[in-house]
Amino acid sequence: MWLGLLCPLSSWAQFGSQPVSVAPPPRLTVKAGESVTAKVRFQLAQGYHTNSNTPSDPYLIPLKLTWESAPLEVAGIEYPKAHLEKYAFSEKPLSVFTGDFDVTTRLKAPASAPKGPRELNGKLRYQACTETTCLPPKTAAFKLHVEIR
Repeated sequence: MWLGLLCPLSSWAQFGSQPVSVAPPPRLTVKAGESVTAKVRFQLAQGYHTNSNTPSDPYLIPLKLTWESAPLEVAGIEYPKAHLEKYAFSEKPLSVFTGDFDVTTRLKAPASAPKGPRELNGKLRYQACTETTCLPPKTAAFKLHVEIR
């Protein structure tokens, strides 16, 4: 009985570093009162998938991007189109992301936004899985540098 419980834990150790990484987003410039688009690239290690932002079942953990964006405002977040994949552990295809994908955020600088450099904190909440095992949910944190003019 205990051996069955320990096997998934021992397989987690062999995954090494995190299966999701964030490419440093390019520095952006925006004028006060205008909007800018920030594209962030996420990379999944080969053999992994994450549920999309709209998972196939309510009990599945969605991929979700959030920002601590002050003084900018988040005007919208666009996720890539997910694809359906069938896995042995599921009776129906799952809405997932694999490989490299971009999430795009529209940021608005209010007219009253203070000018100068800003550092926005972004977080991607996800659960990475292989064909046989799901890792515990994680959050990947990253920074976006924006110059408000």
